[in-house]
Amino acid sequence: MKTHPLEASRAQILAYRQAVGFLGERLPPGASSLRRAAWAGLQDSMPRAALLSIHARVERTGPSTWEDPALVQLWGPRFSAFVVAAQDRGVFTLGRLPDGGHRRRAEGTADRVEALLAGGRMTYGEAGHALGVAPNSLRYAAPTGRVLMRWDGARQPVIWTVPAPEIEPREARLELARRYLHVFGPTTARAFGEWAGIAPTQALAAIEALERDLVRVRTPVGDAWILASDEPNLAAPVPRPAQARLLPSGDAYTLLQGAQRELLVPDAECRGALWTPRVWPGSLLVGGELAGTWQRADAKVTLRPWRSLATNERTAVEEEAESLPLPEIAGRIAISWRD
Repeated sequence: MKTHPLEASRAQILAYRQAVGFLGERLPPGASSLRRAAWAGLQDSMPRAALLSIHARVERTGPSTWEDPALVQLWGPRFSAFVVAAQDRGVFTLGRLPDGGHRRRAEGTADRVEALLAGGRMTYGEAGHALGVAPNSLRYAAPTGRVLMRWDGARQPVIWTVPAPEIEPREARLELARRYLHVFGPTTARAFGEWAGIAPTQALAAIEALERDLVRVRTPVGDAWILASDEPNLAAPVPRPAQARLLPSGDAYTLLQGAQRELLVPDAECRGALWTPRVWPGSLLVGGELAGTWQRADAKVTLRPWRSLATNERTAVEEEAESLPLPEIAGRIAISWRD
């Protein structure tokens, strides 16, 4: 770990995160781009949120892109629904495998689910009732990497089992930490643990194991860490941001806690509008700054800007909204502004 602190301004940090999160120029279509867009996973707890996160990052995203064979859906960090690259399944599952009795519970649950399904598929409600347990408890099997699911947002998740990933849990956790540092950096061990839903001791051990690969960064909200390999990107000139992006609820760019929220959205009233006590709205990214929220009801998209937008900005936002690849919408999207 380098001992000299690197100074980073708010503008540099936000520009860095947008660059590594591919929120500037979109990636070309293809399996490689889908994996890069899902480098820290794509939260999918709101129906088709992962699809809209992909759309913000990858060209020609269609309504069924989230079902590409390069991707799988599982219960990921904090047992939330996530879409991840199929080849990274072990990182997002075994990387969160707990220790001691909790690990035995995870493996035992996976064993029972595998025996019940016997190579077949079943809704998790049916599986839970067949096993005599609360269906939600089957999520505890997810960190074994042996349970996948498909949830379209309208019905119960369908689950099935697969062979365990061929990666050691410690190696998976270190890689999960690297990905978090890359996408959310500069950041801390505590923030990593909160995001991943793992014990603080596990999170701290992972960050300490990477100490030779880290650089300390002095940020406006306190000292944090970044991968040494990302130092040139953090110090690089701020690139030209995208005109507009509509990010869904739970997108990696806004999946933050505590002081990191203050860094992203300095105004307390706006923070309250974005990170609500219940279901979060989507966020409106305009010219590199969050500038409002948005919500959707069927084909109607409602936009709530936090500031007065110029004509060209409103046009860019409307074009972005009209391009959303919503699977159940056959006609033109209706846009409503609530200034």
